[in-house]
Amino acid sequence: MACIRRRRNRWIVDFRDAAGIRRWVTCKTRRQAEAVLAEKLDESRQPREPAVDPDIRLQEYSERWLTLIRMTVKPRTLLSYQQILRLHVLPTLGHVKIRQLARGRIKMLLVDKIASNLSRNSVRIIHATLRALLNSAVDDGLLSANPSNKLGRSLKLAFPPAARQDQLKALNRQELARLLAVTTKTASRFYELFLLLGRTGLRLGEALALEWTDIDVQSREIRVARAFSAGKIETPKSGHGRTVDMSRQLAATLRHLQIERKAETLKQGWKEMPPWVFCTQVGTPLDEHRVRKIFSRVIKDAGLPPHFTPHCLRHTFASLLLQQGESPAYVQRQLGHASIQLTVDTYGKWLPMGNKAAVNRLDDPDVPNAPAAPVTDPNQHGTAY
Repeated sequence: MACIRRRRNRWIVDFRDAAGIRRWVTCKTRRQAEAVLAEKLDESRQPREPAVDPDIRLQEYSERWLTLIRMTVKPRTLLSYQQILRLHVLPTLGHVKIRQLARGRIKMLLVDKIASNLSRNSVRIIHATLRALLNSAVDDGLLSANPSNKLGRSLKLAFPPAARQDQLKALNRQELARLLAVTTKTASRFYELFLLLGRTGLRLGEALALEWTDIDVQSREIRVARAFSAGKIETPKSGHGRTVDMSRQLAATLRHLQIERKAETLKQGWKEMPPWVFCTQVGTPLDEHRVRKIFSRVIKDAGLPPHFTPHCLRHTFASLLLQQGESPAYVQRQLGHASIQLTVDTYGKWLPMGNKAAVNRLDDPDVPNAPAAPVTDPNQHGTAY
């Protein structure tokens, strides 16, 4: 029988779930506990069959979960989930029944991974994968609450914004110019691509999936409608398209590239011009791994630090805009971030901190300046002179 008990200044809702397993929910006030009890009683009155075997183990449930999400996540995300489970979770917890997967067991797994010198970011991804799987188990009625919730915070797996910003690598204006100059000499076919990445902040997969119909040179706009992910065409990371602005230099460069591509089509004897803005010498889309390889070579030839990657051009674009005083809201729209908070948390260190001239502009020009304070002679006990 479900009931409410008070223990150590907390209210405990004691009940059995749809699978007949005893559960407890802790609340701060009696009113919250009564609301939870009413909700659980209402659920218990609704006849329903368990979605899965109440005694299912994590190994079997993970296979079911991966099958269910296959059509709702990107291939690269699915592959990441599969690898994390196979390498880090199932060898330790695969034999455990889902309903017996206690918080302490999960915490010990994560602590052991940290102790094995795995990076905190890798452990964070392990935790995120397990949390997503157990959220599904909650939906299926196997768990009343996700035992992995808030473990990332207690184990300090998530980096604070300041720490994340310190890890970002962005080129300054002179370094970007040097990179582009070297590209024209040693990898000229990739110049337009690298320029576009540095002038629009597009992700590499988004840039490689651009078609000529996405480019409006006259309006100087690009429609970002798709992206390559693990070799397949997907929606952009945000799940929807966006329109970004082009600089005059980039618009002129792409116009010239289109003219060259038409000439190349005639020279190669192709039936029609390839739809891709950036393509190989046989008209197929550029391979992401080859682009990264070429970029690393250009970085080396330019004498720049080897930690720079094509994605750093996205950070370069955002940092240069913010340093010249552009609105974070504009940068957010260009990058396709879900919120301005994400933009500020990611690139906040490049935001101008302001100066006294900014507050001076608040003054009313019709109000005269306050008179200067009298200067006193220290030898005359306060007498002004």
